[in-house]
Amino acid sequence: MHNLLVIAPSWVGDCMLMQPMLMRLKQRHPGCRIDVFAPPWTEKLLRLLPEVDQVITNPFPHGKLLLGQRYWLGKQLREGHYDQVIVLPNSFKSALVPFFGRIPLRTGFVGEMRRGLLNDARVLDKQQLPLMVERFAQLAEAPGSAIPRPLANPQIHVPAEQCDAALRKFGLGTEKPVVAFCPGAEYGPAKRWPAAYFADIANRLMRQGYAVWLFGSGKDQAVANEINALAEQQCENLCGRTDLGEAVALLSATRMVISNDSGLMHLAAALDKPMLAIFGSSSPQFTPPLSAHAQVLQHDIACSPCFKRECPLGHFNCMMQLTPDHVWDQLQTLVAG
Repeated sequence: MHNLLVIAPSWVGDCMLMQPMLMRLKQRHPGCRIDVFAPPWTEKLLRLLPEVDQVITNPFPHGKLLLGQRYWLGKQLREGHYDQVIVLPNSFKSALVPFFGRIPLRTGFVGEMRRGLLNDARVLDKQQLPLMVERFAQLAEAPGSAIPRPLANPQIHVPAEQCDAALRKFGLGTEKPVVAFCPGAEYGPAKRWPAAYFADIANRLMRQGYAVWLFGSGKDQAVANEINALAEQQCENLCGRTDLGEAVALLSATRMVISNDSGLMHLAAALDKPMLAIFGSSSPQFTPPLSAHAQVLQHDIACSPCFKRECPLGHFNCMMQLTPDHVWDQLQTLVAG
């Protein structure tokens, strides 16, 4: 049996975007075992992916070398008898553990000074592979081979009993059709549609008989509280209350999603939810929501996308000029569809 190890990215959305690569590995190596080395906050998501056999927790804090600890963990991984490792992050540190693990074939893009750590180092052609999902998928192929197109979209299937358990835990029902809002974005405020705009849409939806649930991590509580205050506390604020597995289960119970470019956007796309995906400083030409039911909204101005955490010009027009009226009009199209 072919044993594979994948070194996963740290971001939730990027972990979702690696699934087509996992699917392709299963196609190329029927019956193979795929273990994923990933941060602890992504574990419950990865356990929903049928391609993943085991999740091995990545214990290293971001940015810390901890060379001795990486050596000992690599030594432990030798017991997995892996035939190949695919290293998705481009950092030097991410390639150390599989090197210490003496995995025979170590695949990844050249990245950060790591040709000596990878013996199957690929040079990335960004023009040929503009999407992150394509770049990940390329590493599932033999050197010099093209990726098969079209790539499959990421897919999550939540068992009904898991969804029901999450609804019971949080005392939620779906008597009213539910619209999920994902108002956060881990990378920075330049990716976040204004809280007042989200609240405007929430009030319009609730007047039409919808329920609105707010999703996000503990870091998103402040913006969710602001939205809820402007919506007279009528939204269900789940930010910081769920783990990732529970958030996915509850998202599966919703009718539609409005999201910034975030990890939750990619999870909602993998659930194939009708969605409006709002982009500001980032680009849908790199990490779009991969679903036929997702519509991208982006205000076309000269300085966007800038890929900055905060607006470098101070006006934030890429988001401020994408008004609630415009989003509401698009939402009606989504509902009609």
